[in-house]
Amino acid sequence: MENEISDRTLEIFYRLLRGEAVSNKAVAEKYGISSRTVSRDIGRIQDFLADNRELMQNAEVVYSHKEKAYILKSDEFLKNQELFALAKIVLGSRSLSKEELVTILGKLKKFTTTEDRQSLENIIRKEVYHYHPVRSDCESVISNLWRLIQCIENKSSISVSYIKMDRSEVIRKLIPSAIMFSEYYFYLVAYDVDKENHIAKYFRIDRLKSITEHREKIQLDKKYDFDEGELREKNQFMFPGDVMKITFEFTGPSVQAVLDRLPTAKVIEKDGNKSIITAEVNYGRGIIMYLLSQGSWVRVISPETLIHDIYEELSIISDYYK
Repeated sequence: MENEISDRTLEIFYRLLRGEAVSNKAVAEKYGISSRTVSRDIGRIQDFLADNRELMQNAEVVYSHKEKAYILKSDEFLKNQELFALAKIVLGSRSLSKEELVTILGKLKKFTTTEDRQSLENIIRKEVYHYHPVRSDCESVISNLWRLIQCIENKSSISVSYIKMDRSEVIRKLIPSAIMFSEYYFYLVAYDVDKENHIAKYFRIDRLKSITEHREKIQLDKKYDFDEGELREKNQFMFPGDVMKITFEFTGPSVQAVLDRLPTAKVIEKDGNKSIITAEVNYGRGIIMYLLSQGSWVRVISPETLIHDIYEELSIISDYYK
């Protein structure tokens, strides 16, 4: 009898932890017991939660008149606005397959209250229905991410089959160093095993068709420790390049948008709608693409290398339309 009560109480507790609304009447009918007995089970759970407030993050079982059932409330449950923000970030990234997206959103929803859950479902239903992930060459981006994280922690070298931009397939032996997310894609930052002068390279994780972890452990010199924060601060579109200070004139309507896009950017001079901005960036194709995307709102002042490269690019574009 005692085991039966224990199993029943644990089942109720487990269902509450999963975010279910537990009906007194439904439990009573399932076990052939009285509603008063179910209330005693709920009472045991309430006593446990009260005695272990710190362990259970101030969780408590309350009766919802709307649900006509007991629900579990906790400081650790995501509020509707928090969950909505996370859901929008995941949807907007477009980096996961639709199946992975639906699975993750389903799990996230279990961490909010039952009252908020249906509201959230109504808010994101249409966006989930029309969700279009970026095209991927791997079976699962999430699986690739987890494998690479383990390889990084184990300091293991790896071999990958990688689909390049021109759609050709190559095999690379790498030392994985870090993982980044930018512009719809997850990236692996890695070094070539066979090159003495280690230069960080970026590989889109959705283009890794296969990953083989080797037993060989490789510990790079401290000088090759990778700083993800610095890369995010100075790199655009995940194109590699040396750090360079640039200066440009901006006459567009939103200087703040530029400052948001280039975290190191500073306005050093302002005259009406004209702002002179400096920034430290990784010089390469990425920053050229970004500045060109601003059209006539941007005029590069320095360095000469950047002025020349942008002029050459504009000349080629101009020739297309002659």
